[in-house]
Amino acid sequence: MKHFVITIGCEYGSGGPDIGRVIAEELGIKFYDRDLVDQVVEHLGVERELVEKADMGTSVKYEFETSFGPRYANLTNRVIYTQFEVIQKFAEESSCVIIGRCGNYILKDRSDCLNIFIYAPEEKRIEHVMERKGMSKKEAAELVKYNDDMLHARYRYMTDKNRGERELRHMLIDSSVLGLEKTAKYILQMIDLRFGEI
Repeated sequence: MKHFVITIGCEYGSGGPDIGRVIAEELGIKFYDRDLVDQVVEHLGVERELVEKADMGTSVKYEFETSFGPRYANLTNRVIYTQFEVIQKFAEESSCVIIGRCGNYILKDRSDCLNIFIYAPEEKRIEHVMERKGMSKKEAAELVKYNDDMLHARYRYMTDKNRGERELRHMLIDSSVLGLEKTAKYILQMIDLRFGEI
């Protein structure tokens, strides 16, 4: 089997992680989503809560001991740098699907990458969140807006670019047209065409 990496950026509520998981299972390759945060926590030895806050692009100061006494640093930059390292390591080790985390930008110089962005109309994303999380429409709409704002800000902070732009993407697809399962099948066809018989 050829070595390849699929990065999936997605709008919150568009089903990107679900689609990515189906693709990884179908191809028998590794799937990375929240595991990336776990790796960063383990690598840095910092509380998960602080890492998750920094992972959102929020400036987080943390204290560490030196021979001169306690010092402070910006954890956000360390988390970002560590994520870059972890994603590059995963891409090098084996074929995989990587959800979000600016994977398309981090791996932009690799020729064995296929970078996909999944989106959907806001109303459909709200419905998806209502169904998955058992929320009211108002709660789901607020969560979608919060995540849209946070993810856009985070991507901009890390890459100086906007999420969902066609630059550094090979495919942009509206998951509401075919539904999650058929969207995964469609992307699998693209992967097969791109990397030959897999």
